[in-house]
Amino acid sequence: MDLAGRRGRGVVTGSMRVDGNTLLLGEGVHVRFIRTLRLPESGTHSLPPNLGEFPLRRVEDYPDTVPGEWLAKGGVMLPVYLREAMWLSFGRTREPAALQVGVGKVCAVSGERWSGRLARGPQNYVVLPRQPWLDGINSGDGTVRQFVAVPLGLGATVEGQVTGEETTGGVQLQAFPLGPRELERWREAERARLLPPPPPAPGGGGLYGGPPAPSGGFGGYGAQAPMRPAAPGAAAPAAAPAMGLGVGGSMRQEVYRDDRPLSAWAPEPAARVFVHLVTPPAWRRITGEEPPPSPVDRAAYTRAGLPWFDYYDESGHDLPPTGTLGQVKPVGDWLGDDHTPWAAPTPHQITPLGPTPRPGKPVRDGDW
Repeated sequence: MDLAGRRGRGVVTGSMRVDGNTLLLGEGVHVRFIRTLRLPESGTHSLPPNLGEFPLRRVEDYPDTVPGEWLAKGGVMLPVYLREAMWLSFGRTREPAALQVGVGKVCAVSGERWSGRLARGPQNYVVLPRQPWLDGINSGDGTVRQFVAVPLGLGATVEGQVTGEETTGGVQLQAFPLGPRELERWREAERARLLPPPPPAPGGGGLYGGPPAPSGGFGGYGAQAPMRPAAPGAAAPAAAPAMGLGVGGSMRQEVYRDDRPLSAWAPEPAARVFVHLVTPPAWRRITGEEPPPSPVDRAAYTRAGLPWFDYYDESGHDLPPTGTLGQVKPVGDWLGDDHTPWAAPTPHQITPLGPTPRPGKPVRDGDW
């Protein structure tokens, strides 16, 4: 990630912390990495469920067991199985932020190489908290293609297919707040929106006699983003296998267009972080911890009658597809066909969702 003036080893960019399994970037961007069912690579599907959080650890806490290049990049790490799927949750993010999401330093929204700066034409970031989550790369027309973990070196990652090289891997995040004036305007509007109305005039009725304004909704971008419920019942440095993200099946999910002018956002990020993806054997060796068990089989999940999800925000506008990301092929083209049985959920299993209303340890940034 090329961030002018902030490339030195050990640089701390703004405020960046780990609180449990949540990344806190800047003054209020919350990011969690969620385990989920891997979708079939054909067809377009509903949103898969929350199967629990990936555990998150700071790289700097394991100086004797992580590879040296990881220490140089800093950031955090999480364990992931080959072909395991994930999504990024932005729940509990309350104030507006522009978040860049990179997969091997390729923008997951625009398909362009990482620039470290916000841009339009195409838009290279998601707008929080309007965007409650991101399950994959933007494929336009109200769909994304699921994030799926694969090793570097096969050409299956988004990075490999877009750039022709696989040298970075992992996930990169960078958060920009609103500029000071825009942020103060937003806060003033929120305070006014959340004030209870004056009591009605004697006799009832009147202009101010209605119910208080709801605290939910994305109109003022002030509500906590909805959360997809967790499924019931759902924990001398050697070189570690390098992992990145490819794509799997398609699902119905919009990546929302920013309605603000680009000048509304701060010119410099509040925080950035490199997220290393670690194989389960390497996780055991580095941390001494057991990785979470392998994800549940999707056919067994559906047969048990457990929920899938559908999210719709009628006030949002989807970004158009990008030619670059539209050409990315699924990981099955490299790893072979996926013969995991698939049983489509019945209509009553699909739950509709919509917009609703202790400090962690700081994370050291590095040179990447």
